Amino acid sequence: MKNIKNAALAATTLAAISCNAFAADYSDDIHKNDYKWSQFNLMYAVGEKPSGEDNLKHDYLEMEFGGRSGVVDLYGYVDVFNLTNSRSSNSDKNSGDKIYMKFAPRFSLDGMTGKDLSFGPVQEVYVATQFNWGGGDISSSDTTNNAFVGLGSDVMVPWFGKVGVNLYGLYDMNAKDWNGYQFSMNWFKPFVNFDNGSFISYQGYIDYQFGATDKGNAGVPKVSSGGVMFNGIYWHSERYSVGYGLKAYNDVYTIDDGAGSVGLKSTGFAHYFAASYKF
Repeated sequence: MKNIKNAALAATTLAAISCNAFAADYSDDIHKNDYKWSQFNLMYAVGEKPSGEDNLKHDYLEMEFGGRSGVVDLYGYVDVFNLTNSRSSNSDKNSGDKIYMKFAPRFSLDGMTGKDLSFGPVQEVYVATQFNWGGGDISSSDTTNNAFVGLGSDVMVPWFGKVGVNLYGLYDMNAKDWNGYQFSMNWFKPFVNFDNGSFISYQGYIDYQFGATDKGNAGVPKVSSGGVMFNGIYWHSERYSVGYGLKAYNDVYTIDDGAGSVGLKSTGFAHYFAASYKF
């Protein structure tokens, strides 16, 4: 996940100061813990991968949202690329899709079964799904069109507090076939708090694919595993946040680094700058 969560989740994370499980309670009203949030993030990326050149850059607007409604835990965002419609050779989005979307609902097994499935540091167990659409080359039909299905959990981790952990199978809707697995983890940890209620957080995520095979991508050599890790430091107030994120790539999307006729780079680092308004 990118600029993950909001002040409500930050408060939850701050309260989670041990690694003991606190079971989700659905005994009387499944909607008693409902909440929702949304924010607009103005973003600038430098060196995003995969790319055929070094240090290409682009701006984009991210509409990010999430929350809880009964047994459904939701996270998602819509990215609108290249807001200034730049045709500069320094922009890596001047000929690509304008829109990229991620939609990631999880469905609580605790809530659906009426049973406490917590154990050890695991608070709650989910059927986890994720859908990624768009963001590719508009001249190609091979843009992102993936669905992920698996199991998820909320896990209490020392210092970090509540961490989301998911393990999915990946279904490539373009190739109409299953193709490996993905392990995902996200966190949001306030670690400096100010008297005015604002705070600084360490937030980020890991997406790691494995067990993949090359299906329908003969022009771009693939490997069996690869992924990313995003590390962000953000200042948050009730309505605003600003921050910087460093993303590390290793054969991202299982693309072999230096692949293809243009030497597509899928390993390295990228820089992300963000300013957000929270609704």
